[in-house]
Amino acid sequence: MELIGLETLLLVLAISCLFIYSTWDKLYRKRNLPPGPTPLPLIGNLLKIKRGEMVKSLIEMGAQYGPVYTIYFAHRPVIVINGYKAVKEALIDQGEEFSGRGKMPSVDKIFDGFGVVFSNGERWRQLRRFSLSTLRNFGMGKRSIEERIQEEAQCLVEEVRNYKQKPTDPRNILAQAVSNVICSIVFGNRFEYEDMKFLKLLNLFNESFLLLSSTWGQENKDATSEFNMKNLLMTVLNLFFAGTETVGTTLRHGFLIILKYPEIQDKLHKEIDCVIGHNRSPNVEDRSKMPYMDAVIHEIQRFSDVIPINVPHTVIRDTTFRGFTIPKGTDVFPLLCSVLRDPSQFTTPDKFNPGHFLDESGCFKKNDAFMPFSTGKRICLGEGLALMELFLFLTTILQNYTLTSETQFTENDIAPRMTGFANVPINYEMTFKPRVV
Repeated sequence: MELIGLETLLLVLAISCLFIYSTWDKLYRKRNLPPGPTPLPLIGNLLKIKRGEMVKSLIEMGAQYGPVYTIYFAHRPVIVINGYKAVKEALIDQGEEFSGRGKMPSVDKIFDGFGVVFSNGERWRQLRRFSLSTLRNFGMGKRSIEERIQEEAQCLVEEVRNYKQKPTDPRNILAQAVSNVICSIVFGNRFEYEDMKFLKLLNLFNESFLLLSSTWGQENKDATSEFNMKNLLMTVLNLFFAGTETVGTTLRHGFLIILKYPEIQDKLHKEIDCVIGHNRSPNVEDRSKMPYMDAVIHEIQRFSDVIPINVPHTVIRDTTFRGFTIPKGTDVFPLLCSVLRDPSQFTTPDKFNPGHFLDESGCFKKNDAFMPFSTGKRICLGEGLALMELFLFLTTILQNYTLTSETQFTENDIAPRMTGFANVPINYEMTFKPRVV
């Protein structure tokens, strides 16, 4: 009798599961969302995401379901967009509809919808206008910002000289150098590399930010104004996150790649010697005369693919996209990695190849699929600053040093890890050998 009762229970459970699944599947199919794997009740498509291989899993599903597909995180649908054409169509051609900021649970706990990067609606519009205006007032795109970066690049060269050619991990010093540029903009001064408060500040990005006294927060008493102290602090913290981690990580990728390919370093040294020499500091105007350096930096950004998934977007209204209906508030993942590695745009997408940005005459050529800063209305505020930093820091270091390492790096060593939100290079040590000219 007990066996019969158990069989009956199992049968009831099986029928219930089939009924729930069938009902869920019908409801799912009725929606005019893009295709995708059928979600399971409660957990959605989480089993489709391989542990530690989220980016790879999303790319593999794109190969199966096409450039636009739907995946469920628990009960929540997310639209994934792959490839240059589809991402351009969404973020540029329909940029307004896709201009919302999507959910990032791990980050939302910190920023709670405040600050220019993670806000939405009128708050975002006010903060973006204000941030762009303020950065311009501080010299963004002008000589004053360039001079700050040049000063820091020379400080970096002097600090490296103190290492006396001992092998070192460049992670901390690059983070400090890049962060000092933001510090000089926000605080009006830089920090010494040995300053313990500065080091503590860099180590506490995920916890809090030093209270900043400023007149910025003292706007008029407009009830709809978003200029308050919390938005101010979160926006400044946004600048530190975006302006330190991404550029510093890109430089670390760049050093590692240059160590792997000494012939590239030789070409860069020759171009620096020809255009700049050794009697003055590099400046931004030199970049137009240095097509190979420009191409190498662009290829470092493309290949390292620091933010492969992109910061999530959301549609701000019900949106028709490629014949599908995306309901208002649905999160969207425009995969930057799929753009930067689109085989229709880059001849050797999985190989480091500066030729992607050089024409047959050796002149620099642009590529519309170059989107490491994203694109459209949510394009990174600091794009101009980042490009200046990458050029001036890398050129100044190579003007003064040859990068070497006792380790023989492989192509697998320099390849992006593609494990999560950010691509971080392997840990490595290198030596800065002073150039003899």
